[in-house]
Amino acid sequence: MMINLSVLEVGVIGFLAQIIDGALGMGYGVTSSTLLISFGIPPALASASAHTSELFTTFVSGISHFKLGNVRKDLLRPLISSGIIGGILGACGLVTLPSKPIKLVVGFILMSMGGLIFYRFLFRRGKINTEIKTYPPSRLRTLGFFAAFIDAMGGGGWGPICTPSLVLTGTEPDKAVGSVNLAEFFITIAIAATFLALIGPEKFRWDIVLALAIGGIVAAPLAAFICRKLPKRLLGILVGLAVIILSLRILLRR
Repeated sequence: MMINLSVLEVGVIGFLAQIIDGALGMGYGVTSSTLLISFGIPPALASASAHTSELFTTFVSGISHFKLGNVRKDLLRPLISSGIIGGILGACGLVTLPSKPIKLVVGFILMSMGGLIFYRFLFRRGKINTEIKTYPPSRLRTLGFFAAFIDAMGGGGWGPICTPSLVLTGTEPDKAVGSVNLAEFFITIAIAATFLALIGPEKFRWDIVLALAIGGIVAAPLAAFICRKLPKRLLGILVGLAVIILSLRILLRR
């Protein structure tokens, strides 16, 4: 059964989703997709609509993070190159394959990662290490592929997987959030284009897409500023909590 909401109500939800996503590096796709599914929209169409609106929100968010110095360029190319492939395959899989078993596995993985991040930043004493951590490109490509695949299959997952993975391995939380947000723009292009080709633009709820996009665009610069200004320990704790909450949502949802 379809539930009708006004354009303003959907725009507010898009605004709140982007505040969470832009500040913590995750949450927009999951929040938006959950909203659309609750309206009675099929999962594939919900994921497609959320990713289409993200074309606009991730662009503004990524640029905002870049201008504020929240982005590490060495992380971008490997994440983007493999993420595009993973996103395309995930979008194709969502249209043709059952996604519940994959979501359960991802839920348990995210729960473990979120708990570890929360523990490390909550109980870490002394100054947060600001030494720049470098990564083998192959590891980043694997991370990008897996995160984008799950993102397309589940309507969200790029941020919840990439951001905590980078934070756990030593990346400063604000740099992890900013880099993941900017890379997400390119991943979203690939996923949205694939959905458009497989589902057809005539089946999209363009009114919802537009309302979510407007709300997210308004929130994006503010969210990037919040990410920049939050103390690193507090930001790390909030990232951990966000991952735990999102993983619970995946595990408890039938």
